[in-house]
This record gives sequence, structure tokens and C-alpha cells, in this order.
Amino acid sequence: MAKPVRISVIGAGSATFSLGLVKDLCLTENLAGSSVSFMDIDAERLAAVTKMAERYTAEIGSDLSFEYTTSREDSLKDADFVINTAAVQSHYHQVDMRAVYGKHGYYYSGPGFGSYYNFNLMLDVARDMERICPDAWLIQSGNPVFDGCTLMTRQTSIKVCGLCHGHYGYHHIARTLGLDLDRIDFQAPGVNHCIWMTHFLYDGEDAYPLIDKWIEEQGPEYWDTHVAERTHDIQLSRGAVHQYRLYGLFPIGDSPRLVNWWYHTDIETKKWWFGEPFGGPDTHIARPVHVENLEKRLGQIREASADPDAKMTDLFGTTKTREQQVPIIDALTNNVEGQFQVNVPNNGAIEGIDDDVVVEVPAVINIKGIQPIQVGKLPRKIMLEQLLPMILQMEHGLEAYKTGDKSMLLWNALNNGQTQSYKQAFGALEDILGQPGNEAANEHFRFPWPEGHESVYLEE
Repeated sequence: MAKPVRISVIGAGSATFSLGLVKDLCLTENLAGSSVSFMDIDAERLAAVTKMAERYTAEIGSDLSFEYTTSREDSLKDADFVINTAAVQSHYHQVDMRAVYGKHGYYYSGPGFGSYYNFNLMLDVARDMERICPDAWLIQSGNPVFDGCTLMTRQTSIKVCGLCHGHYGYHHIARTLGLDLDRIDFQAPGVNHCIWMTHFLYDGEDAYPLIDKWIEEQGPEYWDTHVAERTHDIQLSRGAVHQYRLYGLFPIGDSPRLVNWWYHTDIETKKWWFGEPFGGPDTHIARPVHVENLEKRLGQIREASADPDAKMTDLFGTTKTREQQVPIIDALTNNVEGQFQVNVPNNGAIEGIDDDVVVEVPAVINIKGIQPIQVGKLPRKIMLEQLLPMILQMEHGLEAYKTGDKSMLLWNALNNGQTQSYKQAFGALEDILGQPGNEAANEHFRFPWPEGHESVYLEE
């Protein structure tokens, strides 16, 4: 029998995500009668999102109720599911940080303090849940999923499931090869933003030879002529194929962009590996386009919200998104079993990784819970050169966060592929921590030696 639920959405001012969630709820009959509590610190955005959600629901003829609040505690009360999509620092603050990197000779990224602010928020949400709705599931939908979910599952008793879009990268491969998605079986385990396609089957047959044929016959022309329309269009780039050739398995989604510094030394290098015109999503060209598109979409939403005659179904459509949040809620609540790509503690799903490290794996989900599929071993070369180093980086970041040891941030800066000297790394780190908006991080991190002692290590 269908059962309604109460869902708390933290960071609901992200209108596109929140209204996509509403659409999926409206189109899921099993969850009729459910209530949604939108929570954000931006009351104006919240009011607009709630109004549009109500209008969309009325147009569809669904039975959902909504409330909005700037109080996290109020939103969490009696929640069955909590979806956290919030980020603490804005895109514009990140732009300011990248200007500091550039001043010190780093391209686009450089020394920093990890995910200090988002870690704080994630732990605050999880600890509030322990007090207010301890039996609820937390569906973590904002980055850093890998690090943050590992932190929360170790530090709290909350049930956590992390989600990301990256695994849908295989759709791009299928479309480019002219394959029917409904005839594909796919698997790509790993850790978030470092997943590798172990299975790519078409009508039950290994389809990797089709990829090899495309690379041989069409790859060179594609790399010379393909112009990306989206900033994240890198799935069949030179960089992704190079990594496939290195490791024998295709890196999927965001995985090609986040490994190995030599792909990212400057804009021309990035364009060579990840294509025109953006050079992948992590460039001074791509990021403004991404933010502009977000702002444009937000503008459309605001305009429609202010127009009483605008139809929400025209703006958001009437077909389900490919997001997993609502289907997972339906599976856990109403036993509508399915297989999903999730981020949960390993517990033996991937051999050679500690049980308490959150991994990204396929899982069967039903009323009994989330049951990760045991995927076995990944190639040893991938483990040694990709997965284990990324896990070590995660562990290093969590230790720096927990201890506040500033020398661990400096160690990261010194090991950055773009660092030319101790003085460069030290100066960039000091300037980032001293930047307006980073005061709390600056206060949190301290060197393990007497104040001022670091000056003896700097060149005059």
C-alpha cells in the first residue's frame, strides 16, 4: 500500500533542483499525500520556490503539501527523509579565490583549506538529525559527497546515502556510438568522481569493442572538430580516452577531470586534453558560462513566479527527471525495488578498501534498505594509481579538518603540481586564508609550531 512521507530539503533555494524534485514527487503516485519542507537561509528564494511548487502541483493535479522555513530544526521535525543540497560559499566567492590563486602563479585552482565550511554544515545537519529525526535517511546531494559522507557516517549514527550525476556519463558514450540506452547494462564502481566502467554490455554482449572501433575510426576527427555545447562535455575527450588506454577501463562522468595534475597545467593543455571551447569544466572560460546558465535559469524561474498566467508545466515539463532521490524514497518506503548508483560505506563491496570508506557502487534498494552489490576487485593499477591515492587524499583532508593542523594544508600546497617553490605555496595559502569570507577557516587552522616560526623557512 502506498505511503506518504515527510521530506526536508536543506538548501532548497536552489530552485532548479527543488522544483525537479517536486516534479518527480508529483509524478510518483505512491508518494501522494506527502509533505515537503523547504529550508534555506534565503527567505525570498524559499517563498518563490514554494509558490511555484504549489502551482506546479495544482496544474498536475497531485496531492502534495509544502511549507518553507529558515529554521533547520523546524524543517527536520518529523522528517522521514532529509535531502541536503546546500553549499556554504557562493560561486562568486570561488571566483575571488581563483583570483588569489592566479596572483601566486596557479592556474584556476591552488592551495586551500579543503571543504571546511561544507564539512561543518554536513555535520551540523547530521547531528541535528540525531536529535530531531534519528530514524530518517539523509540523502546527501551536495558536494563533497565522497569526503562528506565518509565523515558523517563515521561521526554520527545517521543513515546516509550520497548521490551524484556522474555515472550518467555512459549515456554520452552510448549516444555517440548510436546505441539504444534501453539495451545497455552498465556498471562503474569506485569512489565519487573516480569511477571506472567495469561492465558495458549491449544486448548482453561486451560493447567495449564498439568503443575501440569508434576510437580507431572516428576518435581523431572528433577530437579535432568536436565543439562542446556543455562545459562538462568531456566523456569522450582525449583525456578520457587516454585514461582508458592507461587503465583498460573507461573513467566515467567527472572522473576524467579530477585525476593527475598534468592534464591541468594551463588553458591550452586543458583544451588539448578536454576539448574546445572550454577545456573541460574547470577553467576560467567554462566556469562563468556554467554560472551564467544557472543565473539565466534562475531568472526564468523568477519571471515565471511573478507571472500568474505562466504555466509551471511549460517551464518544468511533465516527464520525470533522471535524479535518483524520489525513486530511492519510493523504494525504501513502498518497496518499489530498483537498482541505483549510490555512495555508502564500503562494507566489502569493493575489495581492498576499508569498510568505513564511502564508495560509489550499484545497490539494490527496497523496503529492507540499501544493499550494495559486491563488485569484487578493480584492476590493481587503478587501485594503486587512482582509487587508493584518492582515498588517501580524502583521509588527509578529513584529518586536517578534524585536527586543524595548518601544516597539512601547507603539505597539500607544496605537493600541488603547479607549485614552483615553498615560498609560492606558503604565500598563496596565507592569502587564501586571509581572504574576506574565510575568517572561520583562518581561525580553525593553526601551525603545530610556535607562532611566527614559519618565517625561518621562507627565502628573504
